[in-house]
Amino acid sequence: MRPFAGTLPFDAAYRLVLDAARATDRVERIAVELVDGRVLATAILADQDVPAFDRAAMDGYAVIASDTAPASPDAPVALRHIGRVFTGETSDAFVVSGTCIEVATGAPLPPGADAVVMVEHTTRDITHVFVSKPPAPRQHVGPRGGDIREGESLLEAGAVFNPARIGAVTAIGQTHVEVFARPRVAIMCTGDEVVSPGQPLQPGQVYNVNRYTLEALVRRHGGEPVIIPTTGDSLEALDRSLAVARTCDIIVTSGGSSVGEHDLVIDMLRTHGEVIFHGIAIKPGKPTVFGRIGDTILLGLSGYPTSCLSNAHVLLLAPPNGRLVRSRCRWLGGSHPHRAACSSTPCAWRGATPFLRSRRRATSPPWHTRTATS
Repeated sequence: MRPFAGTLPFDAAYRLVLDAARATDRVERIAVELVDGRVLATAILADQDVPAFDRAAMDGYAVIASDTAPASPDAPVALRHIGRVFTGETSDAFVVSGTCIEVATGAPLPPGADAVVMVEHTTRDITHVFVSKPPAPRQHVGPRGGDIREGESLLEAGAVFNPARIGAVTAIGQTHVEVFARPRVAIMCTGDEVVSPGQPLQPGQVYNVNRYTLEALVRRHGGEPVIIPTTGDSLEALDRSLAVARTCDIIVTSGGSSVGEHDLVIDMLRTHGEVIFHGIAIKPGKPTVFGRIGDTILLGLSGYPTSCLSNAHVLLLAPPNGRLVRSRCRWLGGSHPHRAACSSTPCAWRGATPFLRSRRRATSPPWHTRTATS
């Protein structure tokens, strides 16, 4: 056994983790149907107007507004009907005084017209349309460039794609965009006793829970998990796994972070990189290891599943604005901590910050929780 020389207060450890987070600068070009939730790397300027033409905003008739000014229900204005335009079509006819052209919503406004009268405000016979309520000039006309103007900044670098922003990009005809690459997070579970689910357990063995919980956590928060095969408790096995893991942006290990003879993650880190801290004054999670190997961050977590997952939430996804995984992909935000009244009395550990699992008993503020026993 190699006892801890001391433990770091949680706030100090937390700040060291946030300070170590760096945004990835790798950029990839991907299809727009794949960009939801991704972070734009290069600003996008609109290279065209959207729409590219004046268009009818209502079903009705394209007219010259001044022709219809005298119209009323008792004295409708008669206009000669000279054609119709549907969406996807253009009109060869020109609206002149005393004429009109039938238009569908979204159809290009025929030349010469400056307004659209709603079909509800008209009647017609075979040759003429009778307008009972006059439109104002430009009424019911969607102007060219009304949605997007050519030359305007459509999206700034750093914008996170959502359905609306995907719509804006496709509206100017873009099929691919440049985004920051997702951070690659190596998940490296250690322990001679750890086996994969589906295999029969031998005496003293446990299933590899952490591989799956960490993978889901990383994937949910914007990272690309890279699964390293379960690694045995020897420096040789750790070195073999590290050779693959160190190509990633972040390494997360589970198990082997404490002070026993088989807890060798700290030795591996000292051999190949820099130990930033080993041991935090929290419970669970005291034997947490943090450091770097070259440009790769390493976070060593306990092998105990509850401790591993809770500490990953606290440190790997450190809220509110410094999420380690999300910082590496230039995406900040997400869930934030909330104050809640606890209906059961938690235990206290002298000199340590406790992190307790709890069940939320309210669906909206004020929050009420009860500590969980399982």
